[in-house]
Amino acid sequence: GKQSIWQDALRMRDSKERICRHTLTGRTTHKVCPMNYNCSRCEFDQYFEDAIGPMTGPGAVHVENVKGFAVADGYYFHDGHTWAVIESGGVIRIGLDDFSMKVLGSPDGFELPLTGQELNADKAGFGLKCKDNLADVLSPVNGIITQVNPDIRKTAAMAGDDPYGSGWLFTIHNSDIKGEFKTLITGDDSIEWIDSEISTLEGMIEKEAGPLATDGGVLMADVYGNLPSLGWNNLTRTFLGT
Repeated sequence: GKQSIWQDALRMRDSKERICRHTLTGRTTHKVCPMNYNCSRCEFDQYFEDAIGPMTGPGAVHVENVKGFAVADGYYFHDGHTWAVIESGGVIRIGLDDFSMKVLGSPDGFELPLTGQELNADKAGFGLKCKDNLADVLSPVNGIITQVNPDIRKTAAMAGDDPYGSGWLFTIHNSDIKGEFKTLITGDDSIEWIDSEISTLEGMIEKEAGPLATDGGVLMADVYGNLPSLGWNNLTRTFLGT
């Protein structure tokens, strides 16, 4: 078919300046394209898509701040506070959102699925450990686990420190990506949804601790740790749906 504009433009450069598309997107170190941007014939490109790409993790993420809670732009959210994002090669990357991490606190560990395991959307897909408490977390999509983040097994707190970046949990394969993402929340809807969840949380806090300040302040991280009377089971039932 017709070549896309970016390929034609880059072919006009000197051969030493024809940089690999994976370098241009920040996913690899400096590499010159040896194939004149015929990527389908490039062994490195195919290897990257099949092997390296899923291991690099997400790049820079733009987030919107909603009353102190970050919402990643371009990500899809499940109402159980997990997120899914489509990456190179059709990989679906999964993690927990900033809201859940700030409400429940920095995780001490996870019970993550194994590579090859099948997950079902809206069903418990993995477990979260925090302050001697456990919680099941719903999978946002159907699919087969292709990789589990090895760094999370060593340092679970990464999920709270960088929930949309290095704190990802695992990747999933599903051939019907369009169908899987139909029911998830994205764009302006995700902002409105988080705003509604914050209102629900504020109502729970006021019920336990009295009226909140009306000066537009934001809630501190580790809501449960600072106000355990909210109840772990109450919080996970309300926001994780488990």
